[in-house]
Amino acid sequence: MIKKVLVVDDDQEMLLSLKEGLEKYNETFSVLMAGDGLIAMEKLKKLPISLVVTDLKMPRMDGFTLLARIMEQYPDIPVIIMTGYSTPEMQKLAREGGAVGYIEKPFMIEDLARKIMTAMRKESEGGTLHGISSGMFLQLIEMEQKTCTIRLVDKSSGKQGVLFFRDGELLDARINGLKGVKAAYEIFSWDEVTLIIQNVCSQKEKKIKSDLQVVLLEAMRLKDEASQMEEPKVLTEEKKGAEKAPDQAESQKPDFMQDIRSKVEKEIGERCGLEDIFQDSSWDSLMAQMSEVGELFGAGKLKVGYLDIGESNDFILLPGKKTTVISVNPKCPRDRIVQVLNE
Repeated sequence: MIKKVLVVDDDQEMLLSLKEGLEKYNETFSVLMAGDGLIAMEKLKKLPISLVVTDLKMPRMDGFTLLARIMEQYPDIPVIIMTGYSTPEMQKLAREGGAVGYIEKPFMIEDLARKIMTAMRKESEGGTLHGISSGMFLQLIEMEQKTCTIRLVDKSSGKQGVLFFRDGELLDARINGLKGVKAAYEIFSWDEVTLIIQNVCSQKEKKIKSDLQVVLLEAMRLKDEASQMEEPKVLTEEKKGAEKAPDQAESQKPDFMQDIRSKVEKEIGERCGLEDIFQDSSWDSLMAQMSEVGELFGAGKLKVGYLDIGESNDFILLPGKKTTVISVNPKCPRDRIVQVLNE
């Protein structure tokens, strides 16, 4: 994937000269131009920019203001400062402001190209993975308590997003102007992605307050809900019958659900905290990903899972053609229940 470098300068001759001079590197990156910081911010909103090179002295929005805006809104994008008015204090301000490079005018095109490629190489030093499930990989990030920035490209739509992790915690997400948890929901709905991993994280504040597992679950629920809304709304005779006779449908619960309740209550007692047992296919994707993670770590086939997602009840999940969900009181003897179900 050819990366896009945005060069920002109010000197049009300088812009054209840089664009022409950097064309020899077009197998590595392409060059876009902006005449000032405001135009640059508009391009950043609309295009997947990998790196910004900006002059400092510009009308409407100068380079330092542009650097501050990028660090605030697009902290994953590295910035190189170029200026003809260099001082040690200015270089210090640029570094403290978040710039990854600094170059004084006049300079050789090759020197700027070298700084650009060095910054982009560091950006991708964590590697690139193609055609994988984002949910499975991101759970590995959490398990390994990894600090990184991950760019994701959705194979089907071509959309691009960014996730920020520090010590395995999901801090923030960005996609097409969306930030935080809403951006994460959209990214986690992608089935097959390319991941580009950078082993640093410029984001410091935790904008997404929920745990990764909770965000993944909600993203899957929203995805299933959206897909169901796209289905034809004409009810089949079978569904109509089920709607007309809910009591009858309830009476025909699979015997194995009653067997589960009987087994747990027999081994632990009626105060085991078991609230309800039902089947819910919206959990199937998560169970499949958890199984993949288990096999990846050599933990064997997933038999039972326990989830605390911050609600009034917790959930024990049993894999199958359709996931069986056991709703339990958070104060239940969960280890004992899991042990009984695993026997």
